[in-house]
Amino acid sequence: MRYIRRPVSASHPAAPSHGQEPFASRRPLLFGYIITLGAIGAVATGFMVYGLRSIIFTVFLAMFATVGLDPLIRWFQRRGMKRAWAIVTVILLVVALLVAIIWVVVPLIVNQISFLATAIPKEVAALRAQGWFDSANETSNGVLGQVVGWISQEAQNPKTWATIGNGLVGFGLSVLNAVTTGFFIAILTIYFIASYDSTKEAAYRLVRRSHRASFESYAERILQNFGKYLSGMVVLAFCNSVYSLILLLATGVPGAFLIALAAFFITLIPLIGTVLTTAVMSVLAFIHSPVSGVVVLLLMLVYMQVEAYILTPRVMGKAVQVPGSVVLISALAGSTLFGLPGALVAIPISAGIILVIKEIVMPRKDRT
Repeated sequence: MRYIRRPVSASHPAAPSHGQEPFASRRPLLFGYIITLGAIGAVATGFMVYGLRSIIFTVFLAMFATVGLDPLIRWFQRRGMKRAWAIVTVILLVVALLVAIIWVVVPLIVNQISFLATAIPKEVAALRAQGWFDSANETSNGVLGQVVGWISQEAQNPKTWATIGNGLVGFGLSVLNAVTTGFFIAILTIYFIASYDSTKEAAYRLVRRSHRASFESYAERILQNFGKYLSGMVVLAFCNSVYSLILLLATGVPGAFLIALAAFFITLIPLIGTVLTTAVMSVLAFIHSPVSGVVVLLLMLVYMQVEAYILTPRVMGKAVQVPGSVVLISALAGSTLFGLPGALVAIPISAGIILVIKEIVMPRKDRT
């Protein structure tokens, strides 16, 4: 007796075997437990990362400092110095900078803060006593008086100076925490500088051999441009800070060193940093003397043009240029998350993303 195998129609598909059933259908309770455990693990990981956010951010800052110091090491190498001695020289410079900060900068900052806390109210009172102030205040419908009064009130508020100090060092709510974090960053930076090449080689070995050469080429170009960008911004901020210090000392504005130090950190934010420092310096100089305010404003406007058309092209060179809109968005997002240090770090991260897009994504799109 012969059996005829009938084809299975589409309307009557063959029942799937037990082994082909989805796991969720065969073990729905176990599948639910696995999903729940995965969600709990993800939430726990998120809380752990959030609890370690200060340490992670500190490590990021040390990494950024290492990448920014690498062009300085290469500069010493181009002058005939071996890389080992160049690394030792840079480490000694970092240590010397720390010693200078401890013995010179920190006491000077404390003195300047205490001096400004008493000097600014006196400057405001002297400004109000001048004959032209009342007429100017009436012309502005009282806005000028409110602004000057607010500055005087904030200058006498201890929370204002605590916030300024916290913004300058970027970490913690106290000087001790800031100094400890600064030392931790410096130690990590020294370690990262000493093991920079070996760390990169170890990271490159994690990439598949067939893609390792191209990945290493792209990574080296990105890191070099990234380092040029960071070191260039530090040089520009240093030039701005020195110029501001000389200008404020020449015009007799009180607290010149503290204002110049704040200008150094704020100017690290490109595009808007110089504008912010110019506005703050002009207001403080105007409170000291209207003539000083006009002089500071005009000379800072001149410096902004020199920085934009002479210093920036020479210092930055072939480093990546971050569009203005990206700078503003990055600075806003970074400052919202981590304050001033977050704004400083967010912009180099954006520069790195732009480099990846220019060096990797766009060339691949052009080949397809």
